[in-house]
Amino acid sequence: MKRAAFLTLGCKVNQFETDTMAGLFRQAGYTVVPFDEPAEVYVVNTCSVTALGEKKSRQVIRRAARQNPGALVAVTGCYAQLAPDKIAALPGVRLVVGTRDRGRIVDLVEQARAADGVLRDVGDIMAADTFEDIPLYGVPARTRAFLKIQEGCRNFCSYCVIPYTRGPLRSRPLESVRREAEKLVAAGFREIVLTGIHLGAYGRDLGGVTLADAAAAVLAIPALKRLRLGSLESVELSPALFDLMRRDDRFTRHLHLPLQSGSDAILKSMNRPYGTAAFARLLENVRRELPGVAVSTDVIVGFPGETDDLFEESLAFARSQGFARMHVFPYSRRPGTPAATMPGQIPAPVKKERVARLQRAADEMAADFCRAHLGETAGVLLETDADGVRDGLTGTYIRVYTDVAAPLGEITPLRLTRLHRDGVWGEKAPV
Repeated sequence: MKRAAFLTLGCKVNQFETDTMAGLFRQAGYTVVPFDEPAEVYVVNTCSVTALGEKKSRQVIRRAARQNPGALVAVTGCYAQLAPDKIAALPGVRLVVGTRDRGRIVDLVEQARAADGVLRDVGDIMAADTFEDIPLYGVPARTRAFLKIQEGCRNFCSYCVIPYTRGPLRSRPLESVRREAEKLVAAGFREIVLTGIHLGAYGRDLGGVTLADAAAAVLAIPALKRLRLGSLESVELSPALFDLMRRDDRFTRHLHLPLQSGSDAILKSMNRPYGTAAFARLLENVRRELPGVAVSTDVIVGFPGETDDLFEESLAFARSQGFARMHVFPYSRRPGTPAATMPGQIPAPVKKERVARLQRAADEMAADFCRAHLGETAGVLLETDADGVRDGLTGTYIRVYTDVAAPLGEITPLRLTRLHRDGVWGEKAPV
């Protein structure tokens, strides 16, 4: 029997797309094996968000070629869309597919196997006008399921190449959203996370449909236990979403709202659609509408032109917002973006020091958020088990560790008793 192995770099959207491709190979009679095992086909789903992501993509492609020199290496994803010729020149690569036509991946592999040289299937992504609706087959065994419902981005942040690799906004039809969610629930998943490249723009191409409609379609599945949203722009939150979160306890009170910088000057250079005052007002409104909501965020450190004073502004503003969790990233110079040629590029040692300072602030805010919930009982979706200690997430995205003998993949009520590692310790909830 033919074997196919997959490796994913980058975001949760990429992971979902890999899962759909793996399902297509299973449908075609392939056995899906781990990436470090021998296989006839290796599929690498690449990332191009940063130069480091591209470097890791090249390393993984070379590794696949070394593992089995006779295998066919197929490369897809954002880096393949952006630099197909560079990918095609790497040893072992026989097929390059961009960010479309993943539904034809098995047929393309068979065509590449029969042809000489490298088969390229990378079209003009800017001409894409429909969501590539690939059904899920052979749902992977995980505790949380990510369901991609949106593609494309038109924000054109000055540091980001994604609009050029993913193309225009396209949304998954509502009926398809519900159908695929029903598959995931039937497969035993307790939590579904709706995700997309620009999730808040869901439905703009469908004529009056919104993200709240997609969430409502999934919540209409009686057996669903928990629904979560992926990353959203703060300016795209709607009263309809707030209403759903208030009315249905299964809709988690957790929102990931990227800040990117706490400096107005840097936000303007980034071409972000808000300033710090607007962001703070939006966050105040979120907390008023959804008491107890957990708000996590992303912040980029060392963006071109970020002086010491501007960094201090960013640090102070981030602290003032009291995020439940903050992901801190050093700016990565991405060729082909406006930011790559901006003056005032920050030296790596300076970025490293600033990242460390902001990360300390992030850790303090996370501990404060966790501390505020000690003594409460929360439902925890247990995900992993290491030496008898299980861990998982609450609806408000607190990581909980426990030695309670509860099954993985189930939402278990636990009493939050003390801070532990990057979260809290949970004990058996009182009856």
